Formats: sequence, C-alpha cells, structure tokens
Amino acid sequence: MESVLLGAALLVTLVALVIVVLRRPKAARHEADELRAAAKVDAEEIRKGAQQAAAELDGKEQALRKVREDLERRETRLAEREARLDGEMRRLEEWSGRLAETKRELAERKQELGTVEEERRHVLERVAGLTAEEAKGELVAAIENQAKREAIPLTREIENAARAEGEKRARKIVTLAIQRVASEQTTESVVSVLHLPGDEMKGRIIGREGRNIRAFETTTGVNLIIDDTPEAVLLSCFDPVRREVGRLTLEKLVLDGRIHPQRIEEIYERSKSDVEQLCVRAGEDALVELGITEMHPELIALLGQLRYRTSYGQNVLKHLIESAHLAGVMASELRLPAEQAKRCTLLHDIGKALTHEVEGSHALIGAEIARRYGEHEDVVHAIEAHHNEVEVRTVEAVLTQAADAISGSRPGARRESLEAYVKRLERLEEIARDRHEGVEKVFAMQAGREIRVMVKPDAVDDIQAQVIARDIAKQVEDELTYPGQIRVTVVRESRATEFAR
Repeated sequence: MESVLLGAALLVTLVALVIVVLRRPKAARHEADELRAAAKVDAEEIRKGAQQAAAELDGKEQALRKVREDLERRETRLAEREARLDGEMRRLEEWSGRLAETKRELAERKQELGTVEEERRHVLERVAGLTAEEAKGELVAAIENQAKREAIPLTREIENAARAEGEKRARKIVTLAIQRVASEQTTESVVSVLHLPGDEMKGRIIGREGRNIRAFETTTGVNLIIDDTPEAVLLSCFDPVRREVGRLTLEKLVLDGRIHPQRIEEIYERSKSDVEQLCVRAGEDALVELGITEMHPELIALLGQLRYRTSYGQNVLKHLIESAHLAGVMASELRLPAEQAKRCTLLHDIGKALTHEVEGSHALIGAEIARRYGEHEDVVHAIEAHHNEVEVRTVEAVLTQAADAISGSRPGARRESLEAYVKRLERLEEIARDRHEGVEKVFAMQAGREIRVMVKPDAVDDIQAQVIARDIAKQVEDELTYPGQIRVTVVRESRATEFAR
C-alpha cells in the first residue's frame, strides 16, 4: 500500500513538472522542485498514517482473537457443568427410585409385624381369658391398691401431726392478732344531719317557690329533707362522697347567708375541691399509721375516698386499716415481712373506690389499679385473690383473706341490708347512665324512689328527653324488683349568660 501511494505521488509530481517545463522552463524547474519537496512530505505523512492504521488493525485483531478464545473456554466449562448436572440428576432419580422401593418394603414389613403382633395378642387373650385392656386395668388396679395400702398409715400419721400442729399455731396467731388490734366498730347510715342556727334558715334554704332547694339537689345530687325537726335538716344520698360534698356545701351556704342558685354552684365546686383534699389527707394518715411509704399519689387519693364509703355498713377505710394491722401481726408471728403483708391488706378493697364508674368485681378492678400504678406483683395477686376469684398462690394473699375475714366478722361490724340497699341505688344510676347519649349526670334520690337525669340541652331535645325517660323506666321495670313505684325525671335546662361591662 505504501509503494502504491508513493508511486501515485511521484506520478503526479512528474506530470506537474512536465506541464511546468512545457510552459516556462526556468520557473517551471523551480516550481517542480518545490512540488517535489511537498510531494515527498505528503508521501511521508501518508506513509506514517498508513503504518499507524495497520498497527491499530493488528491490535484489534489480537483483541478479537483473545475474546474468541475466552468465549470458547467458557463454552467448554458450561458444557462440562451441564454434563455433570445430567449425571447428578440421573443419580438422584436412581436414589429416588430406591427410596420409594425401600418405603414400600418397610410398609410391607410393618404390616406383617402388625399382623404377627395381632395374632400374638389374640393367642395371649385366648390363653389368659382376658383382653389386653382388661389385663392392663387389673395390673394397674393391683399396683394402685398395694401402693395405697402401704401409704395409708404413713399418710394418716403425717396428716394428724400436721393438723394438730397447724390448728394450734393458727389459733395462736389469730388470737394474738385479734388481742393486739382493738378498733371501734360503728355502722354508718345514708343520712347526714346538719344543724342550723335557727328555723328561719329553713325558709332561706327552700327559697322562693322552692328554687334554692331544687338548685341544690340538681347541682349536688343530694336529696335535702326539711321536716319539723327543730334547727336541723337531713341530707340523704347513698353515695357517701357525694353526701359529704353536699353537707359541706350547705354548711358553707348557711354560714355565708347568701343562698341562691349561682352561689350554690360556686360553693359546690369549692366544697368538692375541699373533699378531694380531705381524701388525700385521709390516705396519707392511713399510710403514716401503718408505717407504709412510697405509694403512688393516685393510689393515696383513691384510698382516702374510701373514708366516705361503707361495706355492709362498715367504714371501708377503717376496715382496711384494721385488716392491715391484723395482717402485719400475723406476718410477724410467721416471721414474714410485715410491711408487705400490710400493703397487700391495705389495698385489697381499693377497687371499691371506682365500682360506681367501672364494671366488674372490685377485687379485679383493684388489682388492675394497683398494677397500673406500679405495685409489686405479689400485692396485685393478693388483691385479686382475696375473694377467691383467682387461685391463691402466695402467703400474703392468705393473710389478706384471713385479716379481711377477721375484721368483717367482728360483732356489729357489718349489716347486709344496708349493702343491698346501696347496690340497688347504684344499679338505678347505672341503668340511667348506660346506653343513653346526651346524659350528663344521674342521681338516685328519695331513697331510690326517684331517678333524676340531667341531659345536655344541645344534644337532647324535648322529644328525646321523653324517650330517654320512657326507656329508663322500662329498663328499671325489667331488671329490678322494688316496692311501690320509681319516678324517672329527665331535666333539660338551657342557660343564657351575658356579662355587663
């Protein structure tokens, strides 16, 4: 290729020289020299370019040759792998066939063994005259009878010794606990008496056309009884906390002298806050008396609320304190931690503070409350097991049950009729409160002969109020048994308030 290019360049140069010579001899010779030099330079550049292109082509051919060789090697390896996989597949198929044949042989042998075993069992049954189940039952019965005969004397001796020692020690522990804890037993009623400075105050409490007494009963939920008793009025309500708030409210109103609906509402809110503080103080006093520390503030407040609640006529907080002392004494006699036993017993009726608001047994409610506020799992178990609703697993739970029974069984401690009466009033309020939208407050009044329901005026209209009253009355008729009749009153009150500035 280089020779061809050089020849072409020389030919062009000669032609140009001939043309120049023919035209102008001297100038043509000079131009011919220049053209010859330029032609040589061009020819050299062309030759170098051709050599470079040839080198590049050689490099590409070598690269292609290497790629082709690499592909051929890979194809060879893939073919070898495919051959090996085919061999493995053939061996797996052979093993699968052998395995299936082995399974069939095992099944046949198992069936043969079963047949032989069945024949052997039939032979034995014919020889013994008994079936396998009968022979097994006779053997088990014989062994059991022999074991019982050998164990009965030893068991009777152990039981007699344990019973004698256990009764003696338990009688000693309970007797010492009762002797060391002597508390006053009183029963509380559902009526509070407030003494007045004079009988003229009764008229101010009633108000014009009875507006003050109606506002008082509507706000507090406490029934106010004004009779011929000189210088005294009665406050009746089955909820002791609500009755105490009502008593404080009326007492402050009498001392203040200004009695009207707006003032009643103001004093009621203030008295409600005072009773909450009294509850906290009562709970703290109980902890100080028992020497118990580090209890959640919410538990202390709930414990203090039990100061105003009764169980079969017995003050619940006093019952808890007395039971805690009893449990502590018994735990000390058993050489157990007294503080843990006191804590379990003190909190065992904490669920009664919320039984008006939460459905379920007070033992389970109390256990959930204690668990929520971080009490130890042994304390939670003692609370939920003190009425055997959960199987007893700890000594503290047994001591809690014993202390509870001792405190409740003291002469005059409890009255069954009062508890039944309170439960009936609670059920009346629950019926009126449940499943009725728009109900704001519910009060059972007049010893359970009246249910007063306060509804939200923006959520319940006059027609819906009548529907609610009829539904509540029908549900009370279906679920409760009571003498006489119960009046259901639904109160829907609209208020308009403006301020003069």
